[in-house]
Amino acid sequence: VQLQASGGGSVQAGGSLRLSCAASGVTSRFRAMGWFRQGPGKEREFVATLSRSAGAVIYADSVKGRFTISRDNAGESVFLQMNSLTSEDTAIYYCAASGRAILSAMRSPNAYDYWGPGTLVTVSS
Repeated sequence: VQLQASGGGSVQAGGSLRLSCAASGVTSRFRAMGWFRQGPGKEREFVATLSRSAGAVIYADSVKGRFTISRDNAGESVFLQMNSLTSEDTAIYYCAASGRAILSAMRSPNAYDYWGPGTLVTVSS
């Protein structure tokens, strides 16, 4: 299984970016796919996750109302639309996939089995 994130870049505060994550391999194992991020000098933190079958989602409070997670019909790609970006959103963003189905447990990075290499998002003020 491989995850490849793309779409990162530099944007001014208030701008938008759309991240994509494409999965390959035995993707039938996935029950949820999500996004985490790690800012400079910070620990990796949960951003959003989505249940592959039901499409249920949860967001971190810090991004709720600004970010939207979605998936394609095959459930093999997940997207993160990021609006109203601030400098606090500057981070490396990681795509992750999990074989677990309990969405409430998905805020922890330990719940994920597969990780992509990350894509850098830089927001300048």
